[in-house]
Amino acid sequence: MTTIAVVDYGMGNLRSVSKAIEHVAPAARVVVTSDRATVERAERVVFPGQGAMPDCARELERADLRAAVLAAARAKPLLGICIGAQMLFDWSAEGDTAGLGIFRGKVVRFPPDRLRAAPGGALKVPHMGWNRVRQTAAHPLWRGIDDGERFYFCHSYFFAPEEPGLGCGESEHGLPFTCAAARDNIFAVQFHPEKSHSAGLQLLANFVSWNP
Repeated sequence: MTTIAVVDYGMGNLRSVSKAIEHVAPAARVVVTSDRATVERAERVVFPGQGAMPDCARELERADLRAAVLAAARAKPLLGICIGAQMLFDWSAEGDTAGLGIFRGKVVRFPPDRLRAAPGGALKVPHMGWNRVRQTAAHPLWRGIDDGERFYFCHSYFFAPEEPGLGCGESEHGLPFTCAAARDNIFAVQFHPEKSHSAGLQLLANFVSWNP
């Protein structure tokens, strides 16, 4: 039986994530775990995150899970969600926080001037609610999902890749921004697939069957 570990370092939307994966992978063993050895033994790893980047980085270290996430990024299918995705990058402007450095790039805040000048009136931060995602590069995790499908977002910062070919999905909130990035065995999304109804469940199902 395949084991899918949902990394629990006290900062994720863990119940919604695990229940969504259980729904699309009834034959798998889905474990929400803060145990490093369990994460290391799992065949697939989901790395969620919710809250402030400095808190997430600190709690990941405190839980002794940093090495397990880095090992997963080298060797097995890894899905980063929201701040879990942001933490894969080098650095975040939120609290001047170092990330894991798996992807080259930064995490930056939505610029207020671009939000004030948005067509139709000023936009708010955090960017919260449903928004369309353009698939800017083909990927197995987009299988069965229409280009331009809506996903659920809740964030004030977004990742800005500095690695060619890393971005594979884009959305817009005052300006276009990368909302999905992928390389080798890693797929990372700014939106919440576990809250995105049928499109999100399809993405999670694709992750469960993905063999990079």
